[in-house]
Amino acid sequence: MKFLDQAKIYVKAGDGGAGCVSFRREKYIEYGGPNGGDGGRGGDVWAECVAGLNTLIDYRYQQHFKAKKGMHGMGRDRNGAKGDDVVLRVPAGTQIIHAETDEALADMTEIGERVLLFKGGNGGFGNAHFKSSTNQAPRNANPGLEGEEAWLWLKLKLIADAGLIGQPNAGKSTFLAATSAAKPKIADYPFTTLHPNLGVAGVDEREFVLADIPGLIEGASEGIGLGDRFLSHVERCKVLLHLVDGTQEDVAEAYTVIRGELDAYGHGLEDKPELVALSKADAITEEERAEKLAALGKACGQRPMLVSAASREGVPQVLRAVMRMIDGDQAGEPDYPTQEDAPWRP
Repeated sequence: MKFLDQAKIYVKAGDGGAGCVSFRREKYIEYGGPNGGDGGRGGDVWAECVAGLNTLIDYRYQQHFKAKKGMHGMGRDRNGAKGDDVVLRVPAGTQIIHAETDEALADMTEIGERVLLFKGGNGGFGNAHFKSSTNQAPRNANPGLEGEEAWLWLKLKLIADAGLIGQPNAGKSTFLAATSAAKPKIADYPFTTLHPNLGVAGVDEREFVLADIPGLIEGASEGIGLGDRFLSHVERCKVLLHLVDGTQEDVAEAYTVIRGELDAYGHGLEDKPELVALSKADAITEEERAEKLAALGKACGQRPMLVSAASREGVPQVLRAVMRMIDGDQAGEPDYPTQEDAPWRP
């Protein structure tokens, strides 16, 4: 199944049924009077958050959703039936936005949540509704009202406890594959990951959801590369795990570039708890490790960790640190390494 995080669809609530013009006609009853029923209400448009979905791919193949019209009223004071509703089933984390006004209609974050987007049109009154002492044989009825319609944007923002960020080829997909059952594409060229991947990482008999966000580059907040499209997925994450490739020359610059893009993008990303780790530790010497940890620590202002997904060096320690930060974030006080504990300090 392909990952699709954005779709534009057309929805229309059902039109109301028309009222009926009818008169009671029975033997031996000279003045039967009007008995036309009211029209039924049109169907509504609902959005429902369901389990088992993590993409909007279903909305690539169908873009038009229309609720049923209400049934027309009938004689013998019979009212028309209500039209069937239409339900948009979406994964958790989906935002529903009016395409013309940019108004946010719903933000679906919990499984089982249902939101009424548009109401169906009211049914028209039958002629029995207009009977009065001065008009005992009305011959008029109302047509049903039209249902609301609009073009909508569905935008999916993945809900994860922690998000993996960093430049292309920083080892994010390898880390996700080493810590969960996810099988992301891994190769020795940049931009291997073209869409976010989710995995469930576990440590010390506890689990949390980890999201691999496609690589960010300088200018990502302005739409350069893939980052602009996928930065929105980071908004839902409670904690950021920032991986910096230890094999590159200037690790401080690599960290500063990504940090600058998060700050430029905004939407609360600049304030999220962040854990910084130097990746690909198995590919650098002990001397390079000490030098680059010191440079990275000065750039990020905290104690960077050392990790190698290939050899699993430092993986449990990083997962435990992320878990502590998630628990601290829920309590309102993130627990992450401080600058005073940095290894480069005397």
